[in-house]
This record gives sequence, structure tokens and C-alpha cells, in this order.
Amino acid sequence: MEEKDKIKVVILCGGRGTRLVEETEYRPKPMIRIGGKPILVHIMDIYSAFGFKQFVLTLGYKGEMIKDYFLNFDYYTNDFTVDLGEGKVITPHTRLHPNWRITLAATGLETLTGGRIKRIEPYINGDTFMVTYGDGVSDIDIDRLIAYHREKGKLATVTGVHPMTRFGELDAEDGLVSEFREKSQVKSGLINGGFFVFQRGVFDYLSDNNSLEREPLENLARDGELALYRHDGFWHCMDTYRDMENLEKLWSSGQAPWKK
Repeated sequence: MEEKDKIKVVILCGGRGTRLVEETEYRPKPMIRIGGKPILVHIMDIYSAFGFKQFVLTLGYKGEMIKDYFLNFDYYTNDFTVDLGEGKVITPHTRLHPNWRITLAATGLETLTGGRIKRIEPYINGDTFMVTYGDGVSDIDIDRLIAYHREKGKLATVTGVHPMTRFGELDAEDGLVSEFREKSQVKSGLINGGFFVFQRGVFDYLSDNNSLEREPLENLARDGELALYRHDGFWHCMDTYRDMENLEKLWSSGQAPWKK
């Protein structure tokens, strides 16, 4: 059984985010800030809270902005002093930063999700690794997810989640509304929420030009190698401007369920 500090977390960061063009015209979606820090860092914080410290970021659209952020992490996240008289000697204060090891991998501008994962295969040196999207947060218990994956003994586990509804959801009995939920999570039905756990054998299902959500997952399911971990708690992706506003409101209110 691999130790947590050996298991790498792959975060898909290369898409264009076309449905959030108000923000992604200027920055890649994972760099959109919620509560003053990129949603990408929120996602990394989720894994880090469970002891996972090694990350592989698959870069594409405006990937240089993600590289710049982590190369200058101290200066983006701490107060510092610049001494112009002494030749711009920079002294960071506090130096608050996590003990993360991050591989930033350029995986192409137009590469699909399966191709991006295939291209980082050389950076995965263990039998187990995790993958998730760079725009979704959750209060998921990563330890329970890993344990479930090992219990099932399959090549892949996908986390099934309840999507957020844009409209009020109704329950009815005998023609009368028994419960009304405004813009809540849908009670019935599951969708792919990311937070995957994979074994190395998944690379055999990937090619340089396929989408993870099509042939790879379809074929894994056909071969009986795709387990479903059901997460009934909070999950929210940042797909639209309204999603971004909702996440910001949750964070600002101090009620962000994903906060660790």
C-alpha cells in the first residue's frame, strides 16, 4: 500500500473555460479567485488537508500564468519589503506556504482531458494516482474515497455527486408541494464529479487525442473496471459566472463547506 506522500494528485488545468469568458478571457479558469485565492489552490488545499502533498498540473490555455503564480508563490501570498536603495532586495515576511511539491506540465493548447493525463504518465511513478478537475470543490473525505477504491480493487473509481440546480426543486405528493428547495443540490441522480482514483493500468485506456469522459471511462465501465464512489455531501463546480458568484458568497459568509 502506497504512502500518502507518494501518491500524486493530477489536476486538469488546461481547458479554455469558454462558458466563463468574462473571466477566462484574461486568465485560465483554475486561476479565478474565490476568497482572494485561485480556485486551484482551494482544490489543492482539500487534498493537502488529508496529507497529499504531490501535485501534477496539466497546463494548456494561459498555462504560463499558473507557472508564474507558483514560481512567485511567496510574493503572491505573503507581505514583503522591497529595498530599492539596496538594489531591490526583497524580504518576504510570514512566509506562509504549504509543503507541496508541484510538477507543472505543458500538455498542449487544444489537448483533450484524456490526452492531458496520458502526457503526464512519465511523472506518475507509483501504482495509484488521483485526478480531478481544476474547477470543482467539495467536502469529500479523500481518505474514505481511497479506502473505497482499494476495497473495490478496480482500475478506476469515479466520484458520483449530486449537481447543483439552477432552479428551485420541488417534491410533490397528491398534487401538493411537500418540499421546496431553492437552488439546492439535486437529491436524485448522480453525475461525474471528478475526484478520481486510478491505477497505472488506466494509461492503457488513454491516448494522446481522446477525452477522458468518452472512450476511456466508457471502456473501463464496459470492462467492469470502473467503480462508483457515491458522495452525498457538498459539491460545486465553477462552470459559469453565476457559479463563481455562488462560491464567492459561500466563502465570504464563512460557510464554505469545502474549507479545511
